Amino acid sequence: MNITVEARHMEITDAIREYAKKKAEKFSTYFDGVQTAEIILDIEAGKPTVEIVVQASRKSTFVAHHRDENMYAAVDQCASKLSEQLRRHKDKLRDH
Repeated sequence: MNITVEARHMEITDAIREYAKKKAEKFSTYFDGVQTAEIILDIEAGKPTVEIVVQASRKSTFVAHHRDENMYAAVDQCASKLSEQLRRHKDKLRDH
């Protein structure tokens, strides 16, 4: 799985970059077909914003956004939203 971490309108530290990558590596446990994950870190209206876009097999795209006071908390919440989407997608495919 290819993981890219980008920053818009800000500079990010290596610590937050590695933290986001560790969170994204767990997506393959929820759905095996995950091919790429793009994590975009931004600051909008003075608050950290995180957007994660995941491309999976069969041209499935999953997107999650979250804005919080803390960048680490935003990454956590966004990753949990996306993991829930992947889990539901896997359940839907399995039940079908």
